[in-house]
Amino acid sequence: MKRALISVFDKRGIVDFAKELVELGWQIISTGGTFEQLQKAGIDVVDIEWVTGFPEILNGRVKTLNPYIHGGILYKRDDEEHVKTLDEMNISPIDMVVNNLYPFEETMLKGKDHDEIIENIDIGGPSMIRAAAKNYKHVTVIIDPEDYSKVLAELKANKDTSLETRLYLARKVFNYTAYYDALISKYFNELEQIDFPDYLTLGYKLKDNLRYGENPHQKAAYYVSPNPVVGSIALGKKLHGKELSFNNINDGNAAIDMVKEFDEPTVVAVKHANPCGIGSGKNLLEAYLKAYECDKESIYGGIIATNREVDGNVAKEMAKIFLEVIISPSFTEEALAILTKKKNLRLIELGTLNKEEKDMEVKNISGGILVQDKDVINFLDDMKVVTERKPTEKEMEELIFAWKAVKHLKSNGVVIAKDKGTIGIGGGEVNRFWAVENAVERANDKVKGSVLASDGFFPFKDSVELLGQSGVTAIIQPGGSIRDGEVIEEANKYNIAMVFTGIRHFKH
Repeated sequence: MKRALISVFDKRGIVDFAKELVELGWQIISTGGTFEQLQKAGIDVVDIEWVTGFPEILNGRVKTLNPYIHGGILYKRDDEEHVKTLDEMNISPIDMVVNNLYPFEETMLKGKDHDEIIENIDIGGPSMIRAAAKNYKHVTVIIDPEDYSKVLAELKANKDTSLETRLYLARKVFNYTAYYDALISKYFNELEQIDFPDYLTLGYKLKDNLRYGENPHQKAAYYVSPNPVVGSIALGKKLHGKELSFNNINDGNAAIDMVKEFDEPTVVAVKHANPCGIGSGKNLLEAYLKAYECDKESIYGGIIATNREVDGNVAKEMAKIFLEVIISPSFTEEALAILTKKKNLRLIELGTLNKEEKDMEVKNISGGILVQDKDVINFLDDMKVVTERKPTEKEMEELIFAWKAVKHLKSNGVVIAKDKGTIGIGGGEVNRFWAVENAVERANDKVKGSVLASDGFFPFKDSVELLGQSGVTAIIQPGGSIRDGEVIEEANKYNIAMVFTGIRHFKH
């Protein structure tokens, strides 16, 4: 008689599955709550204490950690010495393990107290399923109720599972336990306030297999963290349109990060994870028109993110051009009626749009990864005016707007802004002067009376000279160049007000 050890926290479908096993001639061994549920359902089930000859102790902390269990799981059926050992020690085989672990993740996410979280770290469960997965050539292991039907179908057809199926199930086990341990590791690192542990384990769940990556020849998938930030694209609800692509998700994430910076009604237009227009206004329509006017060509086929509900008036303007995705906290019924006429336009509802929370960023490099704090700082107390002329109150408002915008531009990056709208953007250049040139050219005749933000310091005075000649009246930048004196002198020459932030915002 084949034997299955069943001990599950997630009891979906377990009674029906166990009944089918019994009808196929299997003996069921079980523990705790699972044993009680199966017994109550009228299933002939054996208590694990009968197998181990040892009672459950320490309030359930020890019940399956026993040679009669692990010996029955781990022995090789085709190894004479293993078979002899089991006969001599009167250990019976265990041919199937059905187990899913204590809900550590759910307990942690519910904010339970530390003691309860600790009690939901499963010890016996991972030991059993890892043992069964290691011995997959002989043992079937199931952790996912979705696999019950697959296993039953094979047992009915062939009286056993195939080696291919057992390998598939074993692979799922090791993926699952690695994820489970990654969450526990993260929890303890946070308890100890360790940002960069000696061994870094990251736990993410598959959300979608994507059609392709950045380019059609690249395979891609979308994974999410167990506790996504509120107001993130990971928690966004797609109301309409095609499935999101790799680039949609990446650009959408960038757009959300940008729009979170602003308190006033704001619209961000993004292309290739860079802003092509940002506008703030008294209402969302005004903000959208400013973002649109910045670059009427690049916004075509772009991603839009807003920090206020999209209403019918805004939707009418957005519907005039081709957009890939519109992301917003919410949409009015009128807006949805207008925008859903566009079959392929993706509409993503975010709900609450929280300000950015502390998080980590990971960048892949050949042979490793780079990990850093997310750049969430904007201003420090030592921000200071370094020129003879101080910015006016309006200029300072414009500088703050531009500084928030440039933070999200690929370096070297500069933003020229006017009336809380970007009018010239220069980013991704290897030379800061080229970035300034591009921004001035794109601002065209609007540049007079505008302000500029630079994500890094000016290494030479030439950029300030060009800005002064173009009519820019105020500049915000980190400072810190060995030629700061020359740069400040050039600003004074053109009566430009200049502010040093003391921090930079490189983005690569």
